[in-house]
Amino acid sequence: MIYIEKGQFLMGSEDADINIGDREDPVRLVEIDAFYIDPTPVTNQEFQKFVEQTGYRTEAERYGWSFVFHLLFEGKRKEVKGTPAQTPWWLAVEGADWAHPEGVHSSIQERLDHPVVHVSWNDANAYCEWAGKRLLTEKEWEFAARGGLVQNRYPWGNELTPDGKHMCNIWQGEFPYTNTQDDGYVGTSPVKAFPPNGFGLYSISGNVWEWGAEHFDSTLTGQADAPRVTRGGSYLCHDSYCNRYRVSARTSNTPDSSSGNTGFRCGKSVIA
Repeated sequence: MIYIEKGQFLMGSEDADINIGDREDPVRLVEIDAFYIDPTPVTNQEFQKFVEQTGYRTEAERYGWSFVFHLLFEGKRKEVKGTPAQTPWWLAVEGADWAHPEGVHSSIQERLDHPVVHVSWNDANAYCEWAGKRLLTEKEWEFAARGGLVQNRYPWGNELTPDGKHMCNIWQGEFPYTNTQDDGYVGTSPVKAFPPNGFGLYSISGNVWEWGAEHFDSTLTGQADAPRVTRGGSYLCHDSYCNRYRVSARTSNTPDSSSGNTGFRCGKSVIA
């Protein structure tokens, strides 16, 4: 794990394109205690080891289905239980889970170094407990994601593609129908496919959403089923629909939800 020294930073954003309902603003000075953070999201290989040692079954496995992005699904129509009305590009696919990311006929064997997906907030916490770690708080995550830069939009600076170089795995093309794959990927990518930030963190922007420790709305703290925060954006983020690959951006999902673009990264407290 990477040791992050205690300090302070300017958290949040007041840029013109922030998502007001997501409460990114205002910019505020935040104090941080020292902590440890994994350099990458938890990979398929790491999660597989956890399952082999504990016999753990994820919520997607227990429910019998999870959400798969429509362009990645190659199964039979009868395997699709339905689609959400507001986001029809998500398919509720029977048999989709962490070991079968696009359904029963898919496998992780050729992508063990990709981030694990189809894990709920509850699943992520189970893994953390087994590993002797924990999920990160929002301020820890954002401080680490900024990599020592002050109020920059991305972990590497203010330009999305400096000198035309892709720095993370997000969507290119016309969302949600055409992905030109200019960055090399249509789905998840290996966790070290792109350069790390100033603190040595990989895939902190794009690739998969990362569960955080806290409730999205702090007024709902104590309600077990209230949405939990996710950070970092995913391979589906695109400026025309979801520009949440910015380091200040945040969104949420209910703690039992899972999908093909959500994973997690572990942290750990420093014992005095």
